[in-house]
Amino acid sequence: MLTEAQRAEVVASLLESHHTKVQGKRPSEMFPQIQIEDSYAISSAVAEERVKAGRRIVGHKIGLTSKAMQASSKIDEPDYGYLFDDLVLSDGAKVPFDAFCVPRVEPELTFILKEPLKGPGVGLVDVLRATEWVVPSIEIIDARVTEPRRIYDTVADNGAAAGIVLGGRPVRPDAVDLRWVGAVFYRNSEIEETGLAAGVLGHPAMAIAWLANKVGPFGTTLEPGHLMLSGSFTRPVWAAKGDTLHADFGPLGSVAVQFV
Repeated sequence: MLTEAQRAEVVASLLESHHTKVQGKRPSEMFPQIQIEDSYAISSAVAEERVKAGRRIVGHKIGLTSKAMQASSKIDEPDYGYLFDDLVLSDGAKVPFDAFCVPRVEPELTFILKEPLKGPGVGLVDVLRATEWVVPSIEIIDARVTEPRRIYDTVADNGAAAGIVLGGRPVRPDAVDLRWVGAVFYRNSEIEETGLAAGVLGHPAMAIAWLANKVGPFGTTLEPGHLMLSGSFTRPVWAAKGDTLHADFGPLGSVAVQFV
């Protein structure tokens, strides 16, 4: 475990990278003895500093929800980070490429809660009952630390959260079988990835249940109105300046973002 002074050093480095858009040292490079508990504490401390600076937490993102991504990170469970009000974008948004270090994008489903969720003991039906809308989305991820990253680095870096683009056709959670929601993901006019939402823990709502049960013992409740980004069901796609990323969710419409 790290000392408070060591954690504070990592927090300062991450905040500097947020400001400059230049990748900093990996926490696991700075302090090889780092533990996952340190990483979550660092992520929370960075979030607190962002709130002090005027940002508002509007939800959470859940990552590493597929078996393939967990295996690549050598962990056996997802991770999570915070969503802030300045990260929420509308369909068709044009975002400055220079606002990121190394942006990548993923198609996902966002759950918007109408009731609170607090673990332990939250299951699939509890999540569906507490959800008002499910919205097709694109997540922008960005690494504020250098390669080769380990799970400790990604968690400390707020799960690489950098933006969420909401679009398509919002649906009630019981309107479709969410397991079979699919997406065809384009960069400009070329298909880069395809996938099904069942790749997220068998059902994307299970990602929300996992988070509620993970943070509930610490007194944290997933709040009504909050956005819950459930995790990607494709590999991330790199974005370059001038690229348009477009996710076609079929009957649920599409969502796009352009880097300018």
